[in-house]
Amino acid sequence: MTTESDPSYPAHWEADVVLRDGGTARIRPITAEDAGRLVSFYEQVSDESKYYRFFAPYPRLSDRDVHRFTHHDHVDRVGLAATIGGEFIATVRFDRIGPDGRPASAPADEAEVAFLVQDAHQGRGVASALLEHIGAVARERGIRRFAAEVLPANSKMIKVFTDVGYQQKRSFEDGAVRLTLDLEPTAESLAVQRAREQRAEARSVQRLLAPGSVAVIGVSRSGGGVGAAALRNLRDTGFHGHLYAVNEAASDDLLDGVRAYRAVADIGAPVDLAVVAVPADRVPDAVRACGEHGVQGLVVLSAGYGESGPAGLQRQRELVRQVRSYGMRLIGPNAFGVINTAPDVELNASLAPTPASARGRIGLFTQSGAIGIALLSGLLRRGEGLSSFVSAGNRADVSGNDILQYWYDDDSTDVALMYLETLGNPRKFTRLARRTAAVKPVVVARGGRHTPAGHVVPGTRLPESTVSELLRQAGVIRVDTVTELVDVGLLLAGQPLPAGPRVAILGNSESLGVLTYDACLTRGLRPLPPLDLTTAATPRDFRTALADALASPDCDAVVVTAIPWVGENAPADDLASALRDAVAEHPGKPVAVVHVELGALAEALSTAAGTVAPRPANATTPTTPAAPVAGIPAPATPAAPTTPVAGIPVTQTPPPGAPRQADTPSTGHPTTGPGTAGEGRIPAYPAAERAVRAVAEAVRYAQWRRSLADAGQVPEYEDIDEAGAATQIAALLTGPADSAITLDEADAITLLARYGIRVLPTLPAPDAGAAVRAARALGYPVALKTTAPHLRHRADLGGVRLALTTETELRRAYDELTEALGKPAELLPVVQAMVPRGVDTVVRSVIDPTAGAVLSFGLAGVPSELLGDTAHRLVPATDRDAAALIRSIRAAPLLFGWRGSDPVDTPALEELLLRLSRLVHDHPEVIGVSLEPVVVATEGLSVLSATVRVARPPVRTDLGPRTLPSY
Repeated sequence: MTTESDPSYPAHWEADVVLRDGGTARIRPITAEDAGRLVSFYEQVSDESKYYRFFAPYPRLSDRDVHRFTHHDHVDRVGLAATIGGEFIATVRFDRIGPDGRPASAPADEAEVAFLVQDAHQGRGVASALLEHIGAVARERGIRRFAAEVLPANSKMIKVFTDVGYQQKRSFEDGAVRLTLDLEPTAESLAVQRAREQRAEARSVQRLLAPGSVAVIGVSRSGGGVGAAALRNLRDTGFHGHLYAVNEAASDDLLDGVRAYRAVADIGAPVDLAVVAVPADRVPDAVRACGEHGVQGLVVLSAGYGESGPAGLQRQRELVRQVRSYGMRLIGPNAFGVINTAPDVELNASLAPTPASARGRIGLFTQSGAIGIALLSGLLRRGEGLSSFVSAGNRADVSGNDILQYWYDDDSTDVALMYLETLGNPRKFTRLARRTAAVKPVVVARGGRHTPAGHVVPGTRLPESTVSELLRQAGVIRVDTVTELVDVGLLLAGQPLPAGPRVAILGNSESLGVLTYDACLTRGLRPLPPLDLTTAATPRDFRTALADALASPDCDAVVVTAIPWVGENAPADDLASALRDAVAEHPGKPVAVVHVELGALAEALSTAAGTVAPRPANATTPTTPAAPVAGIPAPATPAAPTTPVAGIPVTQTPPPGAPRQADTPSTGHPTTGPGTAGEGRIPAYPAAERAVRAVAEAVRYAQWRRSLADAGQVPEYEDIDEAGAATQIAALLTGPADSAITLDEADAITLLARYGIRVLPTLPAPDAGAAVRAARALGYPVALKTTAPHLRHRADLGGVRLALTTETELRRAYDELTEALGKPAELLPVVQAMVPRGVDTVVRSVIDPTAGAVLSFGLAGVPSELLGDTAHRLVPATDRDAAALIRSIRAAPLLFGWRGSDPVDTPALEELLLRLSRLVHDHPEVIGVSLEPVVVATEGLSVLSATVRVARPPVRTDLGPRTLPSY
């Protein structure tokens, strides 16, 4: 729709949504131009549904009805429609009413709401999605409650209202059920919304990865080109569904052994997935044909879109709009394809031939086809297969977020590997990653710090280091290269999680053992002294030593080092068997092998093992407490209780290519950790640093899993004046909607005080006499400092004079300051009372448009500004977050009595962080706060300066109603 004919048309209410069955629909306001669509829609609704809507037989809409239902002021009367292919499939409207139930205008804050869903689309979750969106619209227009009257027999609509999670009242009046819903979002309504989002988006990906039929559009008759390659891979992999080839010039019944058609419309059967491999200028015709045939999803291999420049980017946006208009989802364009190795699917709709042994327990998502090839090759070469693979190309529609939704409850995937070039929406990604990481590892490699061409999802303004830290807080295992992605993935897929950081090292090379020991210390592990078996060690010696190490209560993981034998060589198969036997005898601890010039050993270890003993029930939730960092005491929080995970049954691994027992989907929620498949495979690495990096990441991830048992809480403070802060902010924001303002000192101090944050006041000193009067008012000793922007927080430039105890000292300091740095009008000097000495810190919060509010902490001056020693947490922060935040910077020992100094009042610092977190979380208008310096003494702290910026609440794309990104 356009706004040219109706300037009041609220275009920002338009949204694409994923429905319960995985299809999509577009939600938009109803306008006067929709009269014909409304009549056509109503004619397709059953008499029963019409009766439920109007409480009486209502076979057709009168002209007056049509006018009423298509003319809205978008304030007191609002109508939304869900459309597919441009036609209505459902409508919802509200009319504002007063206390007497009659039509009203603001400030009345209640509205009557009513739905009508076409019978063919009932059960798809259309009404639930419409209720989320109409509720958001109502809140925007000042409406706080919905009232609805529903016939008792209309159980489906009653369920829509009762299941939404809002606080509600229910009564029975005049033969109808009257429901009143409070539209203020609750924890329950948000949980309901996100659960529906997860099911819908997971289902939409499942339809792409497990189709019953596939058509490849653009298969050349010569057998060359992208389309023909995709068709051959589908055919040769043994896809279990129906396979069709489409070529408009096809003259034979078969192309490359597959039934061929001139057009999708000629296929006399449903098509679930279409692989499009035609030139970009012909893709719109292919999409139209697929949409009209009822295809559910597309994989567009064609290039010439966003990666080719502005014209291609515009073509890409049009492609997404066209695809979604038919209710389909899209992987690509410029995609490499998708693979699903499930034994009942065996789909390879990609450009990479996969061997029969490619089935495994790792899910892989990439945005780059080239990186996808490298990762596939690396995993297969080292003996690990895949459960699923998606290379999304330009990621115009289906993204890594969608794939995480699918992997979350995919029983075939134990470990998720992701190569990402942009995050797009870090807020949503971290939320989904955190939930997924709670049940299976998520390993991410970032490919770049800037948004590449073709990726139209907006990036974040946060520094790369901040994004990485936020990902780690969400449980994401962050690696730097694709090699590390494979290394870490192999360990997690084949081995249990370690119970702690203690690492045993054994092998037949003393030097290699020392290198491994050093690498462990570098990675923060606690290695035991290496055990040198000497170069004369036999496979039996290795087995005995490894069994002893695994049986010992003094280690949590083992790294085995091996170099070639001198003289007569022991077969690599014998050593591999010896190591596997030791692991089978003492399961429950991860083992990694470092080999030097022993490629045969790595190959032998990567082959499938024989009988594997079950993993102990506590393998994924070890209880050994994490060791504190030197010089920093651990937060005073209780140890996380254990949550046992079901053991893994003994299985006989079948030969490559045959289905495995673990590939059979199980029922229930995924609760097992990594290592449930391929647990006989011991990962081998050609360098000690690579093996230790993988072990260290597993240790850190296991510690994060343990911490989930006690995630902390957001504390309540009785002295917080949330309502007063809201009133003050509203009074301050009276200017243009898109303008941000920096509060003056008085307003900033007042606002922060409402949340219990006291800022030490300053008094202006435009001349020496004013400085003296200010000092008398505050009481000696005082500080004299400049507040000019170029000198602010720059004590190194001489703009601060401390501990002035007399008027004489103050006047002398004032004269020295102005003589050295400039006139008072330039320096803007102020006088402030002295505070107890302590450690100068800086506390900040900033709003990123995609990541949301981020809380930051560091030491003031060189550590944070020059060395970047700053830690971050997402808001709202819990008490555990605050405690961890101040302990996670490298300079943290300065807060805890470094070199005999007195420890400072860290509980007071934690409380300050929590209060600031509450402020920015409760009031999204607060877009930036800087408290610098915050002097933390042995008892208490003092905030010497504060800067606060406010603006209209930014769009928070992850907290509104469900919607797909719009381009």
